[in-house]
Amino acid sequence: MSLVQYTLLTAVPLMAIINPLAAVPVFLAITPNDSVEARLSMALRGCLVCGGILVVFAALGTHIFKVFGISLSSFRIAGGLILLLMALDSLQAERGRINETEEELREGAAKDDVSVTPLGVPLLAGPGAISSVIVFESQAQGLAQTAALYLVLAAITAVCYLTFWVFLKGVRRVNPIAMNIVTRLMGLLLAATGVEFILSGLKAAGVVN
Repeated sequence: MSLVQYTLLTAVPLMAIINPLAAVPVFLAITPNDSVEARLSMALRGCLVCGGILVVFAALGTHIFKVFGISLSSFRIAGGLILLLMALDSLQAERGRINETEEELREGAAKDDVSVTPLGVPLLAGPGAISSVIVFESQAQGLAQTAALYLVLAAITAVCYLTFWVFLKGVRRVNPIAMNIVTRLMGLLLAATGVEFILSGLKAAGVVN
């Protein structure tokens, strides 16, 4: 796989999995009394937390599995199943309980600062994103592709903050029809990525050729 192919095959699915567009309405709902400046500050910290968490798991994920005796093929299959569950919710234009629960959102709404939780984790850096970066890092061939993955994570962090900035500074209302269309398209990408993870896990385990 070429460097360009690897970069695209990591950037597009990760953007679909993190999906800051879907996180914006939730963020606005749990910060109803905060000023635009306070929201921007929390959004910035939340995006940085998201990027930091994903970088840490990309760097240490495979080593953690070795400590616990978990094979990478098993984790790929598990990660694929998580993405498929997320895809089913997205195809119905819903955010499922994998990313956040009602209890987490209620607790977040009661907090003065939601940047770390629930915004950074799990709204942005949820189980699907964490499992994906570990799998993508394991698929990197050489230093160039590994570096490309970290550059992708940095770019996605910037795009996430830019998304919040645009909505907080300019767009006052999220069009529900447009949001549903984007969410369903993201669901298709998630489903395809999840199936690919499962197939690669099964091949690595020698179950299929």
